[in-house]
Amino acid sequence: MSPWTLLSLVLCLEPHFLIGDNRWTCLQGKRGVWIKLPIELVTLVEPAVKEGFYYHHAEPKYLMLVNWLPGTANTIPANATHRVGIGAFVINERNEVLVVQEKSGRFRGTGVWKFPTGVVDEGEDICDAAVREVKEETGVNAKFIEILAFRQSHKSFFDKSDLFFVCMLQPLSFDIHKQDAEIEAAQWMPFEQYAAQPFVHGHELLRYISDICSAKMEGRYTGFSSVPTVTSFSQKNTYLYMNGNVRTNSRDDPC
Repeated sequence: MSPWTLLSLVLCLEPHFLIGDNRWTCLQGKRGVWIKLPIELVTLVEPAVKEGFYYHHAEPKYLMLVNWLPGTANTIPANATHRVGIGAFVINERNEVLVVQEKSGRFRGTGVWKFPTGVVDEGEDICDAAVREVKEETGVNAKFIEILAFRQSHKSFFDKSDLFFVCMLQPLSFDIHKQDAEIEAAQWMPFEQYAAQPFVHGHELLRYISDICSAKMEGRYTGFSSVPTVTSFSQKNTYLYMNGNVRTNSRDDPC
């Protein structure tokens, strides 16, 4: 079977609809055509591109191509624009914060102690990601309390924008078992000692975060707690992050 015939089958079209001047007559009223090519059909990329398709996004097992049909402005939404990350502020009753030193990346060999951090997995809630990253990097079990703040930056990972959420967690265990592959060291450190590090003190964003954490410890700041909810568009469970000072009649079942 030729690549053109295979491509016709992928589009669920007869070959004569695909090739020639009237190739899109079967799609009257449609403006965009999507092809989700599984990895085993990668040979169809070239004939698809020759028919006007272009890359939209790729995942480990497929490539998504798209073609805008009318001669008007293309309104197909762009691929995902942001990556989502978390930083975990885990504080115990002695006002000690859980910190790590990384084996790789920009902090390797710097001696800087930092919060456990990581990227939110696909389909994972922010609150769950914070708990998971703390467990993976330090072996400490923790409970999500609040989002204290978040930062947006641009031209970050592969030129995508980045959302970074600072999350407060309550430790449920205290013994540390660091992740050997990525973490050089981990410990409980007095918060004042963490905040006094030259790197933290000399970095404007980290100073803001440190001040927010200090205000939270002193009861002068309230972040955003997670409220489970559903929308009118879907019955899927989701989380609304909101200021805890607002009283609602919704369920009280935080993440």
